[in-house]
Amino acid sequence: MRSAAGARGAKRAPAATSAPGGGRLMTGVAWAVLLLGLWLWGRDANGPGANSAPTTGDVAAVGRPLAGPLPPPRTPAQPADPRRVDIPSIGISAPVEPRGLDSTGAVDPPPYSAPHTVGWYGDGVKPGAMGAALFVAHVDTETKPAVFYGLSSAKPGGKVRVTRADRSVAEFTIDDVQVFDRDRFDAAKVYGSHVKSRAELRLITCGGTFDRQAGVYTANVVVSAYLTGVTEPRAN
Repeated sequence: MRSAAGARGAKRAPAATSAPGGGRLMTGVAWAVLLLGLWLWGRDANGPGANSAPTTGDVAAVGRPLAGPLPPPRTPAQPADPRRVDIPSIGISAPVEPRGLDSTGAVDPPPYSAPHTVGWYGDGVKPGAMGAALFVAHVDTETKPAVFYGLSSAKPGGKVRVTRADRSVAEFTIDDVQVFDRDRFDAAKVYGSHVKSRAELRLITCGGTFDRQAGVYTANVVVSAYLTGVTEPRAN
């Protein structure tokens, strides 16, 4: 496994290990979010860039041109914890639970027993507030697809709706779908804001092929979106 080169001041990266029970995805997600730990420690990671690679789902979606102009961003909303995420265009609808960093500095993903739950980095940005909120989830288990299996088939212009604890719904518009090879993972590009004044969202899962010898996937699918609307809760 390659650590985030150039993350000055970062602690030494521990090696990723296979999850108990042999789940295929766990190590792939752990690898991606391990870089988040390095990003949080260093803040100035200088990865060498991104590289497209084969992925699960609709490969053609990655880099697919826009069908039309994207809507303007909305002013960031008041912070609120997420409760549920829906991506209607690709049939994703799942509960969201907060996750923290484990002892290695990686975000602790949803347990392997909950493959249809999405994890949110709870100590980071709240979806709808300024900055980039981070969601991670499983792409598959050893026997069947998991909640983010179809994430790579998302395309620019698609909507991501996040139901929040205050009963409001923050609507994000997808503006980028990329596959980052794990040897060329740019932590600054993935975890940093694309436009500093916006409220943004990152949805991350495994992609590429599964390297059985290393016990990890060879890439990560990263969907980026930005806030374009907020539906306030109806008064009782």
